[in-house]
Amino acid sequence: MANQKMMHATEATNLADILERVLDKGIVIAGDIKIQLAGVDLLNIKIRLLIASVDKAMEMGINWWQQDSYLSSGASYASSEAKEARLEKENKTLKSRLERVEATIR
Repeated sequence: MANQKMMHATEATNLADILERVLDKGIVIAGDIKIQLAGVDLLNIKIRLLIASVDKAMEMGINWWQQDSYLSSGASYASSEAKEARLEKENKTLKSRLERVEATIR
């Protein structure tokens, strides 16, 4: 009993607890790099990094991975179908407008 060491809160926190907190709350890291020469911008880089769980990201309205064909198997098929349908609709609209314009010219 005399050899027992008192444990502080900082010692009890392990990497998994820290990672769980960060993913649950989310963390944003932002930075800007700007290179100028004689008052002229040569390079301007804005870096924004968001670290969060998928649930937290979706709660914030971020879901880009669902439309990315490299990350979602259904995204490329669904997006190409939607694109094709949109183009077909636009094509029909343009054809009808062209017919109306040609009818007024005659």
